[in-house]
Amino acid sequence: MICLTAFNMLSARGSDIIICRSYSFAVQLMVWGLRGVSRVILANNPLSGALILAALFWDSPWQCLLGTLGVLVSTLTALIIGQDSAEVSAGHHGFNGMLVSLLMGVFNLAGDWYWWLLLPACLGSATCVFLSSSLSSLLVRWDLPVAVFPFNLIFILYLLCTGPNNPYFPHHPAIPPGALEVNGTELSATAVLHGIPLGVGQIYACGVMGPSLLLLGAVFLYSPLLAIHAVLGSAVGTLAGLSVAVRHDSLYSGLSGFNGALGCMVVGGLFFTFNWRTHLFAIACGCRDSNNIHFTIKIWSLFLVCCSLFHLATSRITGVLSMMLNNLIAVFSLFLTLMQKISNPVSCAL
Repeated sequence: MICLTAFNMLSARGSDIIICRSYSFAVQLMVWGLRGVSRVILANNPLSGALILAALFWDSPWQCLLGTLGVLVSTLTALIIGQDSAEVSAGHHGFNGMLVSLLMGVFNLAGDWYWWLLLPACLGSATCVFLSSSLSSLLVRWDLPVAVFPFNLIFILYLLCTGPNNPYFPHHPAIPPGALEVNGTELSATAVLHGIPLGVGQIYACGVMGPSLLLLGAVFLYSPLLAIHAVLGSAVGTLAGLSVAVRHDSLYSGLSGFNGALGCMVVGGLFFTFNWRTHLFAIACGCRDSNNIHFTIKIWSLFLVCCSLFHLATSRITGVLSMMLNNLIAVFSLFLTLMQKISNPVSCAL
């Protein structure tokens, strides 16, 4: 009788341990997933990730579901194939899968709650992990990050394999931002200013003001400096769009500013050390002070101009190529900046 009681106690304790372990893994997976969500905006904060998911749910519950599914599938895939545990816990394997799922939902012509879309979203998110692991071994020779290369390549393949007339996964036809439009001389200054914060929201394919401001708040929660650079970069991208007369819809919706926002966040808020003089001189883009400040201004200004103008130039290409090349511009501009021989390493905060 005593042995039976002891066996029951051990069995109950063992089941409690299994439940605790399962609960602990679920909590860890949630934290890893939230870090992966925030990695899109270069953050590493679960609270920022929770705010981002709230913003996506505010904009579209379907998009929130797709993004959550993408980051969970890619994170679980990284665990299954034995990727580095530190990278998995930091969310490095989650953000590419999230972007793939989000963009598939945005360009899907069948509308929201098209459940068949979950299949390519899961497959694309899982494939991002394999591609990221392969590219990291190649790019590590030049000390370059993988960034969003896996997302871009997987989404390119998805767009090439489908089309507007695909019976299962149709997507919207592309309208280049540089295409001509009727009555192109009428421009609303208020709508252009309205598009600057929307440029930050377009990083997550969100074109509504309320959720975009919440996304900006998620960036501010992680780093106020990063949030300032996001707004400045979106403004620079919008001005670049005005200078080459892109479609007004692209200015108003923030599509002209999101690459500038990403570029400014990467260089200004992450890779280089700034002070108040550097901020003022970088905005003016024409002043000289010390050698370190001049070097930082030169790199930062060149990066923003190239990122915005390359995006607008490739947007002139018609068809699906316009959508495929837009986000790659920020990646290539980042690589060109990081591959330069830095003569003043003090100004670099890598």
